[in-house]
Amino acid sequence: MARDRDHRPDQMRIPGEYHDGFSDDLQPLRPLDLDRCDTLSDLVGDLRHTAFGGRALGEAADVYEAMIRDPGCEVVVTLSGAMTVAKMGLLLCRMIDQGHAQMVVSTGALMAHGFVEAMGGTHFKYDPNMDDTALYQAGYNRVYDSLELEQSLEDTTAVVGAALEGWPTDEPLSSREVHRELGRYLAARSPEPGILASAFRRDVPVYVPAFTDSELGLDLAILNRQRRLDGHQPLRFEPLADIEDITERYARAKRLGIFTIGGGVPRNWAQQIAPYLDGLINRFGWDTEMKRFAYGVRVCPEPAHWGGLSGCTYSEGVSWGKFTPRAQGGRYAEVLCDATIGWPILQMAVEQRLRADPPAHLKP
Repeated sequence: MARDRDHRPDQMRIPGEYHDGFSDDLQPLRPLDLDRCDTLSDLVGDLRHTAFGGRALGEAADVYEAMIRDPGCEVVVTLSGAMTVAKMGLLLCRMIDQGHAQMVVSTGALMAHGFVEAMGGTHFKYDPNMDDTALYQAGYNRVYDSLELEQSLEDTTAVVGAALEGWPTDEPLSSREVHRELGRYLAARSPEPGILASAFRRDVPVYVPAFTDSELGLDLAILNRQRRLDGHQPLRFEPLADIEDITERYARAKRLGIFTIGGGVPRNWAQQIAPYLDGLINRFGWDTEMKRFAYGVRVCPEPAHWGGLSGCTYSEGVSWGKFTPRAQGGRYAEVLCDATIGWPILQMAVEQRLRADPPAHLKP
């Protein structure tokens, strides 16, 4: 029986009235053509017109470039995962040295392993023919497919003591000050690149919110035990000082951008300052503007459906007052892949763009 055309459902598509995409200002996709790509920047730029992870990477490069080119934007870089053991530390050095990062928030382990590297220590490829008991007995600490020498960690204890030797006992330390003093110690002894040395030279603060969950935190605890045994006052540690310091920096910034590798405590700690500022304004009438991240780039394999902060989308962060909504100009990109793949590609592609057209506000 023929269907009665007078009773066609309103939702039913009508042949001849289909849209063509262009009339709705949709962006057309196009095949990836390597003949058009002479540089990594070209390749990443063309990936914007593809799909899936490639498109996300291409869009992330655009957002990263935009936040660097914005002269009023202060960029906070947050890092988790064993990026320094994985030999990604020089990428962060480049971001700091080239003025792409104004604040760094990290796990303690990442900074500790980077500190070992800056002192001349070496990490090694894991040999799967050795079992973990044999590794322990030989003084090898395994981080997935790489090894950290126990001797290198032992050496950091003495260096932490030397770097903090003159710190007054009546002046509390925060993680920012500990890492600044370690950077000062490294910068005075070697011109070689290192995260903390670069941060010291460029006056970029390094915050480690979970400082006691790290080798350097244990080193400070050991140092204080030794000071007590020697009849000296232990050094005081005040973690809330970090919150106040970074809050002042957020408040002074015209705009904020966040570049996140992984997630975890560093990401949440850096993002929670916006709600903290809201609280200061609402409760105490603090004379400052509310601050939201206007830009965001995240490279992390964690999906949203596990429910953890590492996989939390930027749109979810809008509901917490941490990010500017896209409708109000917020620009975000999220690349769900291993950071040891996505981060170097992003960094090199954007550096090529910046060299071709250097921003006037970035000092060499």
